[in-house]
Amino acid sequence: MGVVWIDGRLEDEAEARVSPFDHGLLTGDGVFETLAVYGGSAFAVRRHLQRLVRSCMGLRLPCPDPAALRPALAEVVKANGVVEGRLRITVTGGVSPLGSDRGASGPMTLIAAGPESAWPPAADVAVVPWPRNERGALSGLKTISYGENVVALAYAKERGAGEAIFANTRGELCEGTGSNVFLGIGGRLVTPPLSSGCLAGVTRQLVVETTGAVEEELALGALAEADEAFLASTTRKVQPIRSVDGRAMPGPVPGPLTAAAAEAFDDLVRRDLDP
Repeated sequence: MGVVWIDGRLEDEAEARVSPFDHGLLTGDGVFETLAVYGGSAFAVRRHLQRLVRSCMGLRLPCPDPAALRPALAEVVKANGVVEGRLRITVTGGVSPLGSDRGASGPMTLIAAGPESAWPPAADVAVVPWPRNERGALSGLKTISYGENVVALAYAKERGAGEAIFANTRGELCEGTGSNVFLGIGGRLVTPPLSSGCLAGVTRQLVVETTGAVEEELALGALAEADEAFLASTTRKVQPIRSVDGRAMPGPVPGPLTAAAAEAFDDLVRRDLDP
């Protein structure tokens, strides 16, 4: 049985309680961060906490003090004996009325630990027919409003794929349900810009910094036509894409740019746990 951190205290998972009137449960009003744990330490804590603050600000949600969350993450790792795994910080609107208005109780903050995700060596992806709205109120925010992702991932899995890929309303390549996308085109490594509506992924940014990948507006069709491609996320790290809508990528999997990105990211993890 695990141990979680709720609003400043550790509790056994079996005893932990979230109100049935929590605004996150009722309306999806909340934000979150997922952090990898390597060798008993959370990775890239500074960057994740910075993004948590940005997401809270975008949702007009009071944010817990990042200085208090950093030791709380360490407490959860220690209490659960996590060596390799992941953590999740969730901040919701707290106890609220049955509607869109938030209550006066203030936000609820939860930190939980879990095992590593078991991803296959390469991913098959499917392009979904629903666009990301790059102009929407939640664009670029890491919120718990994941209904679109749930539907999209189910669509992909019905077609034998492990990740769904979105375009935006302009027909440009955007992102996956929980990952960013990188393409290798003519020896260049490119990824959609944040203006596409994609999430500013922590792993995405670290890959950009360690490889020199460039941001570039890309037509949705560029994914299937690329020489190689990969997904990037906290739990996947760098995962090669094997096929798009059932069509195999033209070159080796992983391709040379993908292999180099994976090596560079793994080297960064070995060198610096809070880059």
